Amino acid sequence: MLVERSKDKCPMISGRTDGEPRIAFASCGTGDETIFFLHGIGGNKDNWTQQLGYFAEKGFRAVAWDVRGYGDSDDYDGSFKFDEISADLVRLMSHLGVSKAHFVGLSMGGRILMDFAYRHPSHVRSLVICAAFPSFGKALSAEQREDYLRLRKRPLLEGRTFAELAPELIASLAGPDAQESVRQALGDSIRRLRKDSYLKALEAAAYFDRSTEVQAIRAPTLLLYGEGDRLTPPDMGRQVAALMPHAQMHIIKRCGHLMNLEAPDAFNQVVHQFISKEQHHE
Repeated sequence: MLVERSKDKCPMISGRTDGEPRIAFASCGTGDETIFFLHGIGGNKDNWTQQLGYFAEKGFRAVAWDVRGYGDSDDYDGSFKFDEISADLVRLMSHLGVSKAHFVGLSMGGRILMDFAYRHPSHVRSLVICAAFPSFGKALSAEQREDYLRLRKRPLLEGRTFAELAPELIASLAGPDAQESVRQALGDSIRRLRKDSYLKALEAAAYFDRSTEVQAIRAPTLLLYGEGDRLTPPDMGRQVAALMPHAQMHIIKRCGHLMNLEAPDAFNQVVHQFISKEQHHE
């Protein structure tokens, strides 16, 4: 059952899909075309509030979800499997009566889209993949990958809470010019994380590899990277662009990994310009 609530200028609608696990979402706007927003490994659907309002005002139906095990979505048994996450997205589309849409994914959300667009190309009008790369194994050495896992897993396995970890994670993700409000929003997201779900997603991400599959993606694609992103710097984006023949790349100035929070005006304008151009080409 959908429940309406008021948020900013946009009448927000929230709900959950049928089936298991139930997937939570928030939507805004009633446009003929739909745009979905997919959060990163430390996020949830609330990270996209400024995007939902902006794109609703531009005539879209804008939707953000919580990945299974995140936010208001259900927990689940077993490991985090990208093919199952892609199936969850298809299920959400069906729930909303959408057969084809635009998609924007940040970091883990971008990796989900690399899998989704390869498996379900008929559902994709366009892709915006932000601060993501298709293979930890190719982007990082085996030692770097194990260090990445160990540094994030060990504190949790030793009993530290997300509230305790938040300052370190914020420092690693936020750009040098990030405002305090951005840091607070990021902290709120981190504190909402659920340990088991986060660890499963972390493990899956570290061994994710779609470096071959992304070369087959034909949907119009925009690759976005933050100028000050230390986790996925622009040079890494250029490597991704070289793999994706139908992609173009853009660097957003003066922001870190969470570009939609740190530079929402620039982010929204770049994404809107790209999507509008693709609409006119269809």
